[in-house]
Amino acid sequence: MNTPTTAEQLKEKAAIAAASQLENGMIVGLGSGSTARLLVAAIGRRVAEGLKIIGIPTSEQTAEQATSLGIPLSTLGEYPEVHVTIDGADEVEVGTLDLIKGGGGNLLREKIVAIAGPRMVVIVDESKLVPQLGTRWKVPIEVAQFGWQSTARYLKKLNGVPGMRLTPEGKPFVTDGGNYILDTAFGPIPSGAALAREIDSIVGVMEHGLFIGMATEVLIGTPEGVKRLTK
Repeated sequence: MNTPTTAEQLKEKAAIAAASQLENGMIVGLGSGSTARLLVAAIGRRVAEGLKIIGIPTSEQTAEQATSLGIPLSTLGEYPEVHVTIDGADEVEVGTLDLIKGGGGNLLREKIVAIAGPRMVVIVDESKLVPQLGTRWKVPIEVAQFGWQSTARYLKKLNGVPGMRLTPEGKPFVTDGGNYILDTAFGPIPSGAALAREIDSIVGVMEHGLFIGMATEVLIGTPEGVKRLTK
């Protein structure tokens, strides 16, 4: 009797498919979070087999894992442009391929690396596909610690319901950049691009988890294999 395929196994299929696209000499943005860990593991296996790339990690955790697997790393200071960034997502809007990201808390660095190249490949399982962003996931918004309460009030004016992200110990979660995250519920979002512009205009917002127009390809792990969406 076959055991059901787990979401983790489906994401791993997509991660392996993404890693198989890499070629010698590429500068690769390495995402963060649970899905990216599967990706880095797959890339590590390819590097052990002789693949020669340089990774640009988007979090300290990703950097530690990549280093442990022998993946050479550098920075955007050394390599301002990447060939491709590969990362996971919390939601993918079918049709636009717009994303909500930041569940792992590294959205600022992830977005900086994502815009540093022409390609962003997103790896997910089927559960992450939605008709509209905000259907299942709140929008992570990275804000300066100073005056975050004021920033939260402005988010409420956009009909958002912000909540401070906490650590398991009940303290405010602090990003690698030293900021707080307000996970903000908007419900289904009619236009991710319009909401992104409004959030961008709020002083105190360092970055947000709406990745609009950035994904060029989505690889979806399914029980039948890996499906591919492009614009």
